[in-house]
Amino acid sequence: MSSPAETPGSQVPSGAGPVVDRALPHFPGGTSLSHLCVYDWDTPDGLHGGSPHLHTLSTEAYVITAGRGEVHTISAAGPAQDALEPGSLLWFTPGTVHRLVNHGGLEMAVVMSNAGLPEAGDAVLTFPEEIVADPEKYAAAVALPTDADKAEAARTRRDLALEGYEQLLAAIETEGVEAAMGRFYQYAVNLVRPKTQRWQQIFEANVAAETQRTAEQLAALAAGDGSHLGQATVLRGTPQAGSDSSPRLYGMCGRLATWRA
Repeated sequence: MSSPAETPGSQVPSGAGPVVDRALPHFPGGTSLSHLCVYDWDTPDGLHGGSPHLHTLSTEAYVITAGRGEVHTISAAGPAQDALEPGSLLWFTPGTVHRLVNHGGLEMAVVMSNAGLPEAGDAVLTFPEEIVADPEKYAAAVALPTDADKAEAARTRRDLALEGYEQLLAAIETEGVEAAMGRFYQYAVNLVRPKTQRWQQIFEANVAAETQRTAEQLAALAAGDGSHLGQATVLRGTPQAGSDSSPRLYGMCGRLATWRA
């Protein structure tokens, strides 16, 4: 769902503590929410849609709000395809390769666990093996330029991920799911491992802090203390991207809109 080059999220400057810059601060459980319009760009295999990828830490959920399409996945059970239409709900855990296919007007609300981590590089695209095996080549392939046509760059990135996705499916046919995916998973681990110290800071500032808040409130209620109820607050989100003045971001699967409280 998210784009490592464009999607806003928690950022930790070098040598500094975490600076939380996320949609809807203090969202329950340290989750994030976005609205996704899936790419309708044609693909080399005759379909339309976005870039296949996986997340190394985050669970992702789709709530379909408009249009129709499919999500193609590769999990421990192997390749699968699920139809998507308004009212569909589907989610998948870390390690699930997923590809969104747009049959017309496909839009959805996307809920992500571990807010800040997908934006900080938790997602790994299914580029060809020679690219995912080389951190420098991967970094060059995944980045969207700041001074060029982002749409064209996002489409090029998508097509490269589809090329690797087809290679991955072929490897599953010849080697089996466990061997083919195990090799890809190791490449993914090698790519994200240098980021984990930074991720720990983001996790503690977002997810762990919200979990601790709930733990403290639960302990207070058990002691007969409901003082936190007196701090009841309503948060109203305003568009961070998606308005006329702030165009949607180019994500991996489509154009993204997020909100800021």
